Amino acid sequence: MLGITSCADSGDDTEETSGGPGSLVTERTLTGAAAIPSASRTHLITYLSEGADRRPTLVSGTVAIPDGEAPDGGWPVISWAHGTTGVGDACAPSADTPGGPAHSYVGRTTAMLDRWVADGYAVVQTDYEGLGTPGEHPYMNGDSAAAAVVDIVRAARQLDSGIGTRWVAMGHSQGGHAALYVAAHGEERAPELELQGAVSFAPGSRTSETAEYYATAGPEIGPALGFLPVLLLGAQAADPSIDADAMLTDASRPLLEAARTGCMDDVREVASTVPVDQVFAPDADLESLREYYAGQEVEPLILTVPTLVVQGTDDALVSRPVTDQVTAALCDNGADLTYRVYEGADHRAVLEESFGDVRAFVDGVRAGEAQDGTCD
Repeated sequence: MLGITSCADSGDDTEETSGGPGSLVTERTLTGAAAIPSASRTHLITYLSEGADRRPTLVSGTVAIPDGEAPDGGWPVISWAHGTTGVGDACAPSADTPGGPAHSYVGRTTAMLDRWVADGYAVVQTDYEGLGTPGEHPYMNGDSAAAAVVDIVRAARQLDSGIGTRWVAMGHSQGGHAALYVAAHGEERAPELELQGAVSFAPGSRTSETAEYYATAGPEIGPALGFLPVLLLGAQAADPSIDADAMLTDASRPLLEAARTGCMDDVREVASTVPVDQVFAPDADLESLREYYAGQEVEPLILTVPTLVVQGTDDALVSRPVTDQVTAALCDNGADLTYRVYEGADHRAVLEESFGDVRAFVDGVRAGEAQDGTCD
């Protein structure tokens, strides 16, 4: 029997439950900014998954049900993996409000996902391990994120019998990284489901180069400095031997407090005050950070389902040359992969710019059609 505390509870009660990954724990109807407008109803749920430490963990997320009656075989499913919002509970997309700390991003993805619900897809969205539920968030941990993306589909089917077994994984940035992990491991994790494909928008990668990148102390690291504390705290969440506070100087340590108490907009505000040549402490042990994130890279993955990767040319956070190299490596591993690049699109605009191609890809894999892959 596993004792867990549910974010859906109004008090401090502890839910006692047992079950395997994907077991539904709690649910309630959700309204407000986190609900999908075109859905007949949106539910906030908690469910069991597997954490970075391979132990059972409680995860929260949302399930949006289309209007009308489910078709034969049930509603097809999009399981969405969100981009970087932060590492604090307030940054969970299921907690979004119109003036919330992550609304500038979550509101945009909600509008995009609403188009899928309006077209008859059930859309499920995990918050990931440690966002909205007890524990720390292991940011950019591929196995933890992929497990959460898969297991919420299982939980959604327990919530509503009209939800089918056929599904597609989608994710952006941090979630693009997760979607590639799902493309590699999703079929094996949930053989009772039919994973038909994956879509990765501007996938995060090369986190193993974090230490070298920020240690350059050059002006180019300024715009990306807001990601450093979530990378450090994410690594520490997965490997407690990593000491995020000890790695930073007195001048840069406020980044960690901003990440612990706020979301990305708050972190960026603090990052603007940190001198780029005073980031890491002189005696910082960066090797453990390198080793941890080396184990989270996507290039070694063997993808088992058709996968679409989309990238904008004007993306300042996930650069096209890096994604070019990532997709080439995945192709070398034998992937059935299609790569599309959008001229002038930045990190967020690629969500809208690619919608037509993404829809065509999803329609194709659902119909069992061979894709015009890039790897060939």
